[in-house]
Amino acid sequence: MSSVLLLDSRGKKHLVALDGDMVRVVGVGTFRAEKIRGAVGHRLSVGARTFLILDPSPRDLRETMDRGPQVLAPKDLASVLFEADVHPGARVVEGGAGSGSLAVAVARAVGPTGRVYSYELREEALAIAQLNLERAGVASHVELRNADLCGIRERDVDAVLIDIPNPWAAVPAAWEALRPGGHLATFSPNMEQVKETVAAIRRKLFIDVRTLELIEREMEVRDVGVRPSFAALGHTGYLTFARKVLDTF
Repeated sequence: MSSVLLLDSRGKKHLVALDGDMVRVVGVGTFRAEKIRGAVGHRLSVGARTFLILDPSPRDLRETMDRGPQVLAPKDLASVLFEADVHPGARVVEGGAGSGSLAVAVARAVGPTGRVYSYELREEALAIAQLNLERAGVASHVELRNADLCGIRERDVDAVLIDIPNPWAAVPAAWEALRPGGHLATFSPNMEQVKETVAAIRRKLFIDVRTLELIEREMEVRDVGVRPSFAALGHTGYLTFARKVLDTF
């Protein structure tokens, strides 16, 4: 499924799927899809309202997706993709799927030659994730599994990304699933979770173990000067990273 983004002058975003002849956008109206196909960068008028037509970015997809469980912040998503070396063609296991925000980001990074295996125990969350994956146009290279991440079936994957309440419980399964040199990444809201997770990591053959907390502050740039636009976006969670090895020093 392909899609475009409609952006109005107030910054409101609408993700529009181009899977039929007609398009219906809640709060906007109904119009022919041909008006926006191949029109990226151009202006669209619907009644008295005007929009710019854009290709949806990862941030756009996150901001317009249906919400169920809490989703990772953009600053954390970007760090996970970079630190875990999620690249085109990679095979990645993630859990839990939640609303699918991490699965969408990973699927876009691995591309059609890669594969994402997403584990989630809650059926209602899987339904939301499936919808968001389809709207983002990446459902074809993501396999959603209604299963426990502690029972990962895949082997020799490039990365395992964990966002569950007890990430330490899935560390042994992650080690078994990873290829030598593969990356582990976990997200935890509090320090006690980090402590348990790092202890579990250190009981297996992992190296380069480190934990990060990311701080973000947006700036307003005007002719009269530059100042922070709001208080810094501080704690969202802690990210812990490690790499699987087969021998120690």
